[in-house]
Amino acid sequence: MGGYAAYVWSSYGVAVAVLAALLISSVAGVRARDLELKSLEERVGSRRQRRQQPGLEDVRHDA
Repeated sequence: MGGYAAYVWSSYGVAVAVLAALLISSVAGVRARDLELKSLEERVGSRRQRRQQPGLEDVRHDA
């Protein structure tokens, strides 16, 4: 590598570390959103449950 091996391999290492950090951050964000969604569905009910209840589809909140 003509004397640049330390620079090249350290650059690869930094790039891999940044990509790994982004992957870990993304997975953690998805898991947090899933937990938030589950807690909201437990509190309010899922869309499917609300859609199946009679009479709710006729109610509109438009002003």
